[in-house]
Amino acid sequence: MGHIRPEINKMKRNVFLLLIGIIFFVAGCTMIPEYNRPEAPVPAKWPSGPAYKQTPQSVPVVEELPWRQFFTDERLQTVIASALQNNRDLRLAALHVERARALYRIQRAELLPTIDASGSGSRERKPAALSNNESPKTTDLYRADLGISYWEIDFFGRIRSLEKSALEQYLATEQARRSAQILLISEVANTYLTLAADRENLQLAQSTLVNQQAAHHLIKRRFDTGLASELDLRQVQAQVDAVRVSVALYTQLAAQAKNALELLVGSSVPADLLPEGLNSVMPLPDVSPGTTSEVLLSRPDILQAENLLKAANANIGAARAAFFPRIALTTSVGTVSNDLSGLFDSGTGAWIYGAQIVMPIFDARTWPALNASKVDKEIAVTQYERAIQGAFREVADALAQWGTIDDQMDAQQSLVDATSAAYRLANIRYTKGIDTYLNALVAQRALFVSQQGLISTRLSKLANQVRLYEVLGGGGDSEVHKD
Repeated sequence: MGHIRPEINKMKRNVFLLLIGIIFFVAGCTMIPEYNRPEAPVPAKWPSGPAYKQTPQSVPVVEELPWRQFFTDERLQTVIASALQNNRDLRLAALHVERARALYRIQRAELLPTIDASGSGSRERKPAALSNNESPKTTDLYRADLGISYWEIDFFGRIRSLEKSALEQYLATEQARRSAQILLISEVANTYLTLAADRENLQLAQSTLVNQQAAHHLIKRRFDTGLASELDLRQVQAQVDAVRVSVALYTQLAAQAKNALELLVGSSVPADLLPEGLNSVMPLPDVSPGTTSEVLLSRPDILQAENLLKAANANIGAARAAFFPRIALTTSVGTVSNDLSGLFDSGTGAWIYGAQIVMPIFDARTWPALNASKVDKEIAVTQYERAIQGAFREVADALAQWGTIDDQMDAQQSLVDATSAAYRLANIRYTKGIDTYLNALVAQRALFVSQQGLISTRLSKLANQVRLYEVLGGGGDSEVHKD
């Protein structure tokens, strides 16, 4: 008989290992529906027509241009880096990522048993009526245990489905952080360029005011000697006052743009980092949108919508698993003694193990919960498709402006040249007494407006380049952390 016992023990061990293998194999199964990415509800090709231009093959795509290579101006780089470090909105987005990561780890830990150590001690007095020898009795009991109080074996994938949903929600918050970073970089750059344009407009207004004040002084002297009419004097005075209004306005706008920039950065910006004008900012490179609209699927906001769709899909698996039994194990190994000093002596060992199965018979919430999870998925699909459509519209609009902005620049520059020549000729005609000063004032006003328009057009071109870089997903981290 002695040689049979080792075989029995070996068989028991093999059966035990087999059961453990079955448990973990079954625990890897889920009832999550197979995920298929919805078809993008947008054209595969970008729009074409008179408003769009062909992209040269030498133009890099966004994936090849980290933000430091797109914004090559060193001062602007420093300002953006400071904003990425100090901006409170971006910091809040990063904290949401940390919170989602912690929640995911909590949900993932549900797959593993929780091992607890416990100790207890009690003293009980039984009255004589309950004692075997009809005399009062005091009993001491001390325990020290190590075990699993409750471990649900995930046979039908309920916990694993919830773990998958938590993972996708965590990844969605990471994509939301990337979207916030892209938006922040774009806003900082646009505000910086707006400040540069406002300062350049202020310089233009100040130089125009100096010229107008000189003209006013000259005509005042001619008026005093009877060589100019009072109408000429009043007209030039009106022009001086109009330019003074522009000086005050652009002084205000430049100050407000600086305030907006410092709010985005999260701290004051040193004066040596601020632009003097648009000419002081390094030009931005062009970026290619790629040959197809598939590039949109890499945008963080689209990835975020897809992560939420996958999370909703995983929740269906959890809702399906709720129709099946839940099986849990409980086990404990320790020592028991009626004397604290002898708690760990030989012969005090004790153990207990058990299994619990809960079979759902009737639960009015089960079917509505499954239906709700399916509707949630349809909502997520719709939001995903809507996000793609919105992204396509944003890129198409940016491409339309990109395809026409150079023509606007050429036309605006030609207008400045023409009005500058007209103003010069009008001044000569007035100086020689051939024409009234009204024509010179009209020409000067037209020149001032066209110069302002040129600054505005140059700003629009730079802003369009920033916008195209943004809507194509430029400026975000390329890596997503996964656990």
